Amino acid sequence: MKFYYPVIISRKQDGTFHGTFPDLEMCDVDAGSLNDLLFAAQEAAYSWIDVEMHEDEPIMPPATDLEDLHPAEGEDVRMILVNYRLTEGWDE
Repeated sequence: MKFYYPVIISRKQDGTFHGTFPDLEMCDVDAGSLNDLLFAAQEAAYSWIDVEMHEDEPIMPPATDLEDLHPAEGEDVRMILVNYRLTEGWDE
């Protein structure tokens, strides 16, 4: 399955970056560079999805439409793609 979720990125006063997913409750990341933040955001979103998918009744929130997001000045929005495999390995 493929999941696309927006992450709102801001630069902190110390020059590092912070990202938060408006659709994934308590899913935030911090990193020293933008590239590191995007990588960390993908890993955090994957982990969030993985935990939810292991619930008895997983509830995957719909992704907020980019037009409905209104980042503050200095913030950027990127879409994060997560590929989630529902099966373990290959069955032969």
